[in-house]
Amino acid sequence: MLRTLVYLCTLSLALLATSSALAAQVYPPWTGTPANGKKFHLRCVNDMADLHGDVVDPQLVVFFAGNQFMVTHDLMKAFQKKYPQYKRIYWQTLPPGIEAQQIEQGALVMGTLRIALQPDVYTRGHGRIMKMQKEKGWFGRTVDYARNRLAIMVYKGNPKHIEGLKDLGRDDVKVSMPNPQWEGIATPIQKAYVAAGGQDLKEKIMQAKKKAGTTWLTRMHHRQTPVRIMQKRADAGSVWYTEAYFQGMINNPIAMVQIPDGQNQYVTYTAAAMKNAPHPQAAQDFLDFLVSQEGQAVYRKYGFLAPDGK
Repeated sequence: MLRTLVYLCTLSLALLATSSALAAQVYPPWTGTPANGKKFHLRCVNDMADLHGDVVDPQLVVFFAGNQFMVTHDLMKAFQKKYPQYKRIYWQTLPPGIEAQQIEQGALVMGTLRIALQPDVYTRGHGRIMKMQKEKGWFGRTVDYARNRLAIMVYKGNPKHIEGLKDLGRDDVKVSMPNPQWEGIATPIQKAYVAAGGQDLKEKIMQAKKKAGTTWLTRMHHRQTPVRIMQKRADAGSVWYTEAYFQGMINNPIAMVQIPDGQNQYVTYTAAAMKNAPHPQAAQDFLDFLVSQEGQAVYRKYGFLAPDGK
């Protein structure tokens, strides 16, 4: 399996070599990297795109929901400008279900790297935060800081002529679908399928097409879905609006099909300070910043809605 994956990755890079600008953008990271220190990574071979900042003796640790990866570099720069006392910050943009397991198990293991840091702040959809608080009692103060909605991501020019969610049920459309096991977005997506085409559409995409191999479940949809579409291994994927919006911002060959309000789902994001936060004052300062004018301006830049929906 590993040999096959390496072969596919190498083949993909070779095919994309005819356009160096495109090849440079197909694989993450799609956001800035630190300016100081030796830079080394091999795309698709040795790439770590969702672990950010200072892992040694951080003064603030934030576990973001992965879909916010495009926001975080600008957000942390603005935070440090307002709170210059925080020189060392570590943050993650992994699927929140994975991060919850990381908290429970005490560490994240990625390849040969083990990170045993615990978060000061954990972010996720509002409903899931409330459910976790009831079941686990992990959190202290919480704040709602942004809203989002769904969209369909397709290749530039929309070669499969996807017009809406019903088209994802077509036999000729290869779908990249977040795995419900750990990707929180899978719940609103499945609700949207039912709103667009009833239970039959949901079962077609999630069961029949999965069995046929034309629905593929991701492990990290905010990275895998755009890559698979750019590689033309998927035709479409239901994603957060902001993910498709960002791919357009950086001129990747991605287009967006919007979903009408009658079928769409809106989700509010909540940030929670951990009761056992290693840096409790930093956690409170960060929550204050998220809902400040400066923090909200960064989220608006990347297409997120205000937490009150305005």
